[in-house]
Amino acid sequence: MAAGSFRRSIACQLSKVLDLPPENLIKSISAVPVSRKRHVADFQLSIASVIENSSSNCLAQDLHLQAEQLAERLKCDSVVSEISAGPGTVNFTINRELLAKTVLQQVWKDGSEYGVKSELFSTVPRQKAVIEFSSPNIAKKFHFGHLRSTIVGNFIANLKVALGHEVVRINYLGDWGMQFGLLGVGFQSFGNKEKLKSSPLQHLFEVYVQINKTAEDENTKKLANDFFRKLEEHDEQTLSIWKQFRDLSIEEYIRIYKRLGVHFDEYSGESFYQEKAQEVLKMLEDKGLLQKTIKGTGIVDLSEKKDLSTVSTVMRSDGTSLYITRQVSPSVDLAAAIDRMNKHSWDTMIYVTDKSQSNHFQHLFQILKLMGYDWAERCQHVSFGLVQGMKTRRGEVIFLEDVLNEVRSRMLQNMTSTKTTKKVQDPEETAEKVGLAALIIQDFRGLLSSDYQFSWDRALQSRGDTGVFLQYTHARLHSLEQMHGNAELTDVNVACLQEPDAISVLQHLLRYDEVLYRSSQDLQPKHIVSYLLTLSHLAGVAHKTLPVKGSAPDVAQARLCLFQAARLVLANGMKLLGITPVTQM
Repeated sequence: MAAGSFRRSIACQLSKVLDLPPENLIKSISAVPVSRKRHVADFQLSIASVIENSSSNCLAQDLHLQAEQLAERLKCDSVVSEISAGPGTVNFTINRELLAKTVLQQVWKDGSEYGVKSELFSTVPRQKAVIEFSSPNIAKKFHFGHLRSTIVGNFIANLKVALGHEVVRINYLGDWGMQFGLLGVGFQSFGNKEKLKSSPLQHLFEVYVQINKTAEDENTKKLANDFFRKLEEHDEQTLSIWKQFRDLSIEEYIRIYKRLGVHFDEYSGESFYQEKAQEVLKMLEDKGLLQKTIKGTGIVDLSEKKDLSTVSTVMRSDGTSLYITRQVSPSVDLAAAIDRMNKHSWDTMIYVTDKSQSNHFQHLFQILKLMGYDWAERCQHVSFGLVQGMKTRRGEVIFLEDVLNEVRSRMLQNMTSTKTTKKVQDPEETAEKVGLAALIIQDFRGLLSSDYQFSWDRALQSRGDTGVFLQYTHARLHSLEQMHGNAELTDVNVACLQEPDAISVLQHLLRYDEVLYRSSQDLQPKHIVSYLLTLSHLAGVAHKTLPVKGSAPDVAQARLCLFQAARLVLANGMKLLGITPVTQM
């Protein structure tokens, strides 16, 4: 890794002066963010991170003085051409010829693995991760929260796979509960087999809306209860109807997820754990954790003082496990977690849902610990905020396909108003990929836990920090390669890349492994998004000031290599986010 070889070289020199092993210093040496306003060094060492007994109240002037003293003790060599002291930092500038050669060679050599081979990840053990995400409820609205869960979970899975981890992607469907009693009764009254086969999600939702109008009617309640009771008793005919609802819905989900570039290894659901949930209730009872309220409801006391100030309800008064919502009951999730550990022997399990379910998962992990499952500490809830204002032209969003069709249609309209669309081979497919990039970047720009107001106009802007801008930059750099051919690095003298705008791109490419490392630690995509947007801006400036056409052949080839490297890293990062880069637009 380019940055790695430079970090190690700097660490080796520092280790002699500080009398510390190089390994202890490597993570304290970071690439300096590029500044458009002034020249910056390539790497810096934070004095506070290596000086013994340094603390947050250590005076800034003391740190600055120590930085100056350390800088004076260090010497430039064949790798480092300049050493200076900053506010609490020692700054290192890499030999410019070596910088260009090393960075471009590394990008060329590692290709799609550039950044992930960094020694920053050398101490990170390869693990098996189970990631549960998307998880829509059959026959209910596929709201934007499900879309957020889908793209966030997909990003985490992509990142972990890129870093060499084994990943099991699970879609845990809401496919059980009293609503299926209502749905079964509704289908008998309002259902249409042809519509069910041609558009299962839409038709089941319509049936559910119809039957809900009479949900409080005593006769409807009785019929719904009877239908669900038959389901729980495994009545063959009732199960057959339910299975058809589920199977056809999954078939349609698979087709729609394919448009998003998302796949799952396993379609699971609450229905899988109805019997296992009963076993969990028995385990809770045997361990003395299950208590009964006056009404006969089963609870687990989670309070520290065991005074019932914090409880989790796990059983209905009739003795059956709850299949309502995650906010109400973790009993089925307990069974699912235990089953997944038995089946997959995972090292970490990640649930991706909105932040309203934080309490539920906190309770779930607490109960697992009380049951004696130490691995509960390796369970993680990645939560995200709520999105307001996500509507199509026809009104409120109901299904994921509505969103995909809307984004494609709006993007196609934007593209047809430009002169370049006639060159695009498949305008609809390109519009969908660019539109998806717009959705994903708007969603990933901030902290996942933040709520935000969705705006079609802001998301689909071609200028500024948007997904459309990333796609435009990628297509532009690709067309440059098409126009001038691929440069073979072995034949190119990259030492001529000395212009400030070329150096800025090279410096930014140096930082990619640190950005990946940061995202791998907190599972936030915003670090990668910010990096790619800056890369696109830097590449855009360099494209204007460093022309390939009309330059001397050796200069033209060197610049082409630089733009190829920028495009490759841009494409790598976009793919991690779940975006398919386009080559024309």
